[in-house]
Amino acid sequence: MGDIQHGHPKLILTEERLDDLMDMEIDDPDLQRYLSMVLERADKIAGEPMLKYEIPDGKRLLKISRKCLDRVLTLGVAYRWTGDEKYRKALLDNLLTVCAFKDWNPSHFLDTAEMTEAVALGYDWLYHDMSEEDRETIRQAIITHGLEPGLASYSGQEKYGWWTNANHNWNLVCNAGMITGALAVADTDPQYAQVIIPAALESIPRALNQYGPDGAWAEGPGYWDYATKYVQFGISALVSATGTDYGLLDTPGLSETGRFPVASSGPTGRPLSYADCNGNGRLFPASAMFWHAGAYDDEFVANFEHSLLDNSTWMKPGLVIWYVPRPDKDIDNAPLDQKYRGPVELAFMRSAWNDPDALFVGVKAGDNKVNHAHLDLGNFELDALGVRWARDLGGDNYNMPGYFHGGADGPRWQYYRLNSQSHNVPLIDGKNQRPRGTASMVRFEAGDESSTEGDIPFVEIDLTDGYKGQVTSLKRGIALVGGRRAALVQDEFVLPKASTVSWGMTTEADIVYDKSTALLTQDGKQLQVRVLSPAGATFSVESAEQAPPQNPNKGIQRLMVHLPDQSDEVRLVVLLSPVWPDGNVIESWDIQPLADW
Repeated sequence: MGDIQHGHPKLILTEERLDDLMDMEIDDPDLQRYLSMVLERADKIAGEPMLKYEIPDGKRLLKISRKCLDRVLTLGVAYRWTGDEKYRKALLDNLLTVCAFKDWNPSHFLDTAEMTEAVALGYDWLYHDMSEEDRETIRQAIITHGLEPGLASYSGQEKYGWWTNANHNWNLVCNAGMITGALAVADTDPQYAQVIIPAALESIPRALNQYGPDGAWAEGPGYWDYATKYVQFGISALVSATGTDYGLLDTPGLSETGRFPVASSGPTGRPLSYADCNGNGRLFPASAMFWHAGAYDDEFVANFEHSLLDNSTWMKPGLVIWYVPRPDKDIDNAPLDQKYRGPVELAFMRSAWNDPDALFVGVKAGDNKVNHAHLDLGNFELDALGVRWARDLGGDNYNMPGYFHGGADGPRWQYYRLNSQSHNVPLIDGKNQRPRGTASMVRFEAGDESSTEGDIPFVEIDLTDGYKGQVTSLKRGIALVGGRRAALVQDEFVLPKASTVSWGMTTEADIVYDKSTALLTQDGKQLQVRVLSPAGATFSVESAEQAPPQNPNKGIQRLMVHLPDQSDEVRLVVLLSPVWPDGNVIESWDIQPLADW
């Protein structure tokens, strides 16, 4: 373990970092605006009532831990920048309040980790501006409520320490909280850092490696933000306090992950919403983007984050702490077509960058067993004309009975938003995909962006394992055709017995259909959908609405194609064509076997 710096502040917002930010702010209108917004929030927070120990669902203190972290970061930046006593007092009062809690709820260790992160940073930043008595109170709470449960986790003495062997967001959040807490008290209580830092460095690669090889995150876009925020906390604390990242920044995929939110979001600003994400989510500014841009000198990510902030009316304090200036040159766009490998496999294809009306398709494959996964192999979402036409509903209420109990017949798969019936995937006899099923992208071809003739990007997915026992073979191909002005979804089945084959798409649009043609209308825009094969196939419409306690999905519909009594080889092809402002609609497309794409 490297030498830990003595004195305070040593964690993330050091005096050196603060001086650099203050120097930048003099001539940087972006930083001036961002700082003013943080100070405005700090003024509001300074007058809010103190937090209370509340576990309304009987399980989680997490909401309070997160509020505390937000208050510490906001008030901490405000006080360190201005020296205003009202911010110091509010910060200290909040710290002493949560330190008086009976515990930080280690049975749900995320709560303990996030609270430890918050209190450790507040203790470090306010160290020289509080009494010895208050320092001792806060230091002791970090140890008793945070680090001692952390030691019990790493040693295996408590069941709640299961996260040390996890490969998902819990690992990153909990390890980061323990790292920051141990470093904060290392001057007086070095024994905690001597055990916790090596243990965390052994544990954390189990989750960090999930970014490999290309930077995607298996748990979906919302959990990318959450997990990567704590990668940012943990590595930044190590670097600032010990002078080294211990090689963590060299983890495969981590240097690319800052570009993942960009690639995975359509022109509507909505990401491909897989796993327990927010199905109505938008891509918002994230401090992890600035951290990534600074750690890897990535001007593309910095430029994109500033473009998001240009339209933001709410500011997270981390965007000041990890601030990276706007590049002073034009930045090239990313490729139009991109594939991400890993525990989930993802493909993204679009007609243009910087065009709010562009056509975009995101597609998911990979493994149904990853944390927070739904039964959604082959799912796609589609944007065009500033509208998301084909959508994912996202996760549901985590407190519903058995929500996280999967397995082949687990209660998790009875919930509509989590099972295959709500997703834009093929269905055989209306059954779910296998909870242990996998799917691989066997081919991905980026289009020729310089040509409008042969510019047909596509992805081919082998879905057979996800439907084992239902099919002999199942492959899905999705392409942008007609000069990237329409999308084609082609499913090829080989069936071992007579079955009903279904194609479904979840949408918020109004639907008018006649036999094999449907016209979708949303926000004054239109999308034409045609069944090109087999001949005689017709559309129907089903409601996606559900009864409590599930999310009602009010107003959401499913555009369906049902083909009963199918056997042997079946090819189901659907063309999705936006009605472009110039009146151009791709009415048809020559069907070729997937093997000939």
